[in-house]
Amino acid sequence: MEALNEKDLIYDWNLKGSQKIPQQKIEFDDETLRDGLQSPSVTDPKIEEKFEILHLMEELGIHTANIGLPGAGPRAYQDVLALAKEMADNHLKITPNCAARTLETDIRPIAEISQKVGIPIEACTFLGSSPIRQYAEEWSLDHLLKLTEDAVTFAVKHGLPVMFVTEDTTRARPDHLKMIYTTAVECGALRVCVCDTVGHATPVGARNLIAYVKKVVDETGEEVKVDWHGHRDRGLDIPNTISAIEAGADRVHGCAIGIGERVGNTPMDLLLLNLKLMGWIDNDLRKLPQYCRAVSNYCKVPLPQNYPAFGEDAFRTGTGVHAAAVIKAKKKGDDWLADRVYSGVPADMFGLHQKIEVGHMSGESNVVYWLESRGIEPKRELVKKIFDAAKECDGLLKEEEIVALVKEST
Repeated sequence: MEALNEKDLIYDWNLKGSQKIPQQKIEFDDETLRDGLQSPSVTDPKIEEKFEILHLMEELGIHTANIGLPGAGPRAYQDVLALAKEMADNHLKITPNCAARTLETDIRPIAEISQKVGIPIEACTFLGSSPIRQYAEEWSLDHLLKLTEDAVTFAVKHGLPVMFVTEDTTRARPDHLKMIYTTAVECGALRVCVCDTVGHATPVGARNLIAYVKKVVDETGEEVKVDWHGHRDRGLDIPNTISAIEAGADRVHGCAIGIGERVGNTPMDLLLLNLKLMGWIDNDLRKLPQYCRAVSNYCKVPLPQNYPAFGEDAFRTGTGVHAAAVIKAKKKGDDWLADRVYSGVPADMFGLHQKIEVGHMSGESNVVYWLESRGIEPKRELVKKIFDAAKECDGLLKEEEIVALVKEST
């Protein structure tokens, strides 16, 4: 049969109609080591473990990492200092940023650490912006504008690049956002960050908001970039982030395996995966499985078996029909085909591979493949013995169970 190319084998409806391909370079801010650690279920990793996670971010081509809020206390300060020093000493391309409330007591430690290690640290000063937050806190708009002016001016005076962050932006009034962002930019902020702090947004809302904020910063006449920071309370985190990029967001935020407060932040791993498959980035993502496992292990957050791409079951099947298609593809000697015939995510792109198991929903082809892949001759009697055992179990046969059956037959 004549060899076919990808377009012959996959008709991609995703590419039909109007799809706005971003013209800007997409940047990434990894919040795992700060925002991610706000989850009530995570363990704060040891500093050596944080170093490992940081280096994995570097290998994935992530542009910047939030390395903590040093104003939170002595341990936070020391960890931020150590992480910034690790970046400086190893000449990492990934750059540091730190969270700070709009208080001098939060911003000053960032400036101190920046001076000690000799590299710039972006100060991410944050402030609640929505009417509901203002009402609960008894804040006036004038109070918010004064905090904005004082914080950004203080940070810039101390040599820090500033990203001004408005919490709960997706529920904030346009006129308030315009005044707050304009004040931040006029005082020297180089970025503004739009936050879906409580996971309120839909893709339409994300698109509308980013378009509005882009217009606001353009009207200042300054070259200011716009970030998007999303949470996953409604499960719309990835679609919202993609919509934000389509609307012009320059940098988007996420945390490994979606850790973070309440149900978490946008999963950085799945965001990178999707943007790679969409052709919007060309990062080498073969270290994504290690990145997910490291954060899962060190933060003590179990990775669900069915977690997309990086869960144990992502490329594993015990179903006869599915396995048969993969096996037939492999027999054609075409790994590309085998990796895609029953998967919308190619395992090889992320340093992984298809796995065929034997269980109660398997066909004999699963058994034959399992044996052959381990150099065991699939004699008819042995295949039937394993197949019959599989039909009697309520899940997958474990490796040791199949090995025991093989030994009984020899």
